[in-house]
Amino acid sequence: MRKYELMYIANPQLDPEKLKGLVANLSNVITSNGGSVLSLKEIGLKDLAYEINKHRKGYYVWMLVEASPEAIAEYKRVVNITESVIRNIEVKEGE
Repeated sequence: MRKYELMYIANPQLDPEKLKGLVANLSNVITSNGGSVLSLKEIGLKDLAYEINKHRKGYYVWMLVEASPEAIAEYKRVVNITESVIRNIEVKEGE
């Protein structure tokens, strides 16, 4: 398994309960596919460099995970269809 850094920006208008549910759901995608979340940091609400989907702010979440490429593919699929996520990126550690 490889290490990946995952970061996503959530809609800033989510209430705290829905945000916690989103973080738990996306973490669960990794763990349910045989991976593990090594570190999770909720960075918080920050200004965006440019407007995304009419939002000027976003709630940043960063994760360091150890997972198979298949688990990352499933994570990408889920995060791309999640309307609460306005932007995301996945990077293999060391690249």
